[in-house]
Amino acid sequence: MNSSMLHGLNPEQQQAVTLPQQSALILAGAGSGKTRVLTTRIAYLITTGAVSPHGILAVTFTNKAAKEMVVRLSSLLPINTRGMWIGTFHGLCNRLLRAHYREANLPQAFQILDSSDQLSAIKRLMKLMNVDDEKYPPRELQNFISSSKEQGLRAHEVEAYDMHTRRKVEVFAEYDTQCQREGVVDFPELLLRSFELLSRNAPLREHYQERFKHILVDEFQDTNKLQYQWLKLLAGSKNVLFAVGDDDQSIYAFRGANVGNMQELTKDFHIESVIKLEQNYRSHGNILDAANALISNNRNRLGKNLWTAEHGGELLRVYEAPTDVEEAGFVIGEIQQLKLEGINLKEIALLYRSNAQSRVLEHALVSAGLAYRVYGGLRFFERQEIKHALAYLRLMENSGDDNALLRIINFPTRGIGARSIEQLQEAAKLHNTPIYDAAARSGGKAVAFVALIESLRDATRALALPEIIDHVLQHSGLLSHYQNEPGSKQREAQERLENLNELLNAATMFVHENEDDSLTAFLAHASLESGEHQAGDQDDALHLMTVHAAKGLEFHTVFITGLEDGLFPHQNSQKEDGGLDEERRLMYVAITRARRRLYLSFAQRRMLHGQVNYGIASSFLHELPEGLLHWLSPAARANYQSVPFQSPRPDRLVRGVEPESGMIRVDRGGAWRIGQRIFHQKFGEGVITGVEGGGADARVQVNFRHAGSKWLALEYAKLTAL
Repeated sequence: MNSSMLHGLNPEQQQAVTLPQQSALILAGAGSGKTRVLTTRIAYLITTGAVSPHGILAVTFTNKAAKEMVVRLSSLLPINTRGMWIGTFHGLCNRLLRAHYREANLPQAFQILDSSDQLSAIKRLMKLMNVDDEKYPPRELQNFISSSKEQGLRAHEVEAYDMHTRRKVEVFAEYDTQCQREGVVDFPELLLRSFELLSRNAPLREHYQERFKHILVDEFQDTNKLQYQWLKLLAGSKNVLFAVGDDDQSIYAFRGANVGNMQELTKDFHIESVIKLEQNYRSHGNILDAANALISNNRNRLGKNLWTAEHGGELLRVYEAPTDVEEAGFVIGEIQQLKLEGINLKEIALLYRSNAQSRVLEHALVSAGLAYRVYGGLRFFERQEIKHALAYLRLMENSGDDNALLRIINFPTRGIGARSIEQLQEAAKLHNTPIYDAAARSGGKAVAFVALIESLRDATRALALPEIIDHVLQHSGLLSHYQNEPGSKQREAQERLENLNELLNAATMFVHENEDDSLTAFLAHASLESGEHQAGDQDDALHLMTVHAAKGLEFHTVFITGLEDGLFPHQNSQKEDGGLDEERRLMYVAITRARRRLYLSFAQRRMLHGQVNYGIASSFLHELPEGLLHWLSPAARANYQSVPFQSPRPDRLVRGVEPESGMIRVDRGGAWRIGQRIFHQKFGEGVITGVEGGGADARVQVNFRHAGSKWLALEYAKLTAL
């Protein structure tokens, strides 16, 4: 064996690479060199003669990771890796089905449907079955079918307790029949068909169990139920499963990932000792100490503690901004300073929990002339739901805008099919008029659409810009469309609703910043802002992304913005079992993206749904050791530290109220005011969101971190100012 292969590996990495032939779970922390361990393990097994390249099966989650593994292996081994079975779950299942298409009951040249092809196939089937696409939105059926398959269920195995679900099951069954007849498979079908093939065909299963003596899996914490069952089937009772993962970075429960698979693995494969890769090669010590302290609050962890041979480095910089706009301004100022220090923009990432938060940051970046790209997503004004809303507004302003009309004439669906739209286009061309005019003359459902646009135009003629947009969102059907999305689509629909609400905030800010606050001017602004500072792949540009999109990446400097309860952790996490633990894992991922410098910021006031919302600092900030934090606003630090310790001060007695200023006067010049942070012995920390009354009748409305919103009589409530 080439001894240089093990050179530079730390003791735990060497232990993992040189394990005897036994199944293992390698608990690999962020930045601990897991890819190196995986590839070196494969090279070690082949070089020592434990297995031939033919006997290796290596599974990753992305094509990028698979390619990286092949490149690294090629540098370690003097063999051709082209024929080795290294790839994603879908890629390997496709390879298996191609090799055994007859046994899988597929044509030799079966085609794979991508997501849009699958949706088109479902829509075509629904027409044949006379399924109401308003009662059963095609995307809802698509997600129902895909999620069922990902759980390993065929149509006849899905439990249907009501007529609505039974009808969906009928479509599912007919869809499978249609795919089989046409010789096509969708992505979930690749895995399910492969699993079924191996389950029922014992000789084939035994052939592959005999062949793949060593199965290696990357990002094991992201496996779903069916993927783990497929792996178990291939491993059988004799083969070795080498799984690398990190339960602290399991953040894809909404996609079906089951972090419990790691616990199941240790039982099913009788793994007695878990090897922990805890030495981090990415971040300075203070960043890792903060991440360790935070994640220690989670339940049911396998448990590990990241450390580094490097020094502690800088403290985490924490900033409390008065508003979200000032938070964005602070971020811009720090980025400009980092540039002066010689840090390239591409080495800096701005992370946020929700896509809607990017709008304020994007606006500030455009204003400052800083190039950026949105990683793993679209810039704010390019997002589907925003373009839909803008299309309604554009058509109201200019009925000759055919592009805007074609985008929304049947969105939300109103029964105007593709053939009807073609006929409208032909009529418009014949008469040399806009399609809008042709629709007005056509009769039927197209006339109703024209009437909708006219009613929106009439109703908003005298309204201010934010009110125009609010009215259009309410009455166009856009909001109700996303609000009524089914359970499987609720997460995506929630993000789209947040973005639409953020459009209201954009309009409100536009009014404050511009003399010409007309709808026409705003639409021009939206077009210009979406077109500016489009960074090319070679440009030095900032990275903007959600925390989910940041997994697997690293940067010199990371900004985590919007650290307020309800935003991060997200308000939905309170309703879901294990939701707060998953949010904490998400925060852990965010922290461990930073190599050298980490900023944490939050705002006292943030525009949400077109209105000012008073926020409370994220509970995650309270879980970070104070000694690791450098508060850039000293007053904020004093407030932050004092939550559990202050006792009510005797001068906080009500004497008068000034409702017009949102303030209740007290003795010695003090006052309770909207936006003020307080502490209550029973309900904990909160923010005052309303004041009313005077004297003995004075009361305040407080939004508490854990207890929600409550009105408190100040004569009796013992409140502490923070």
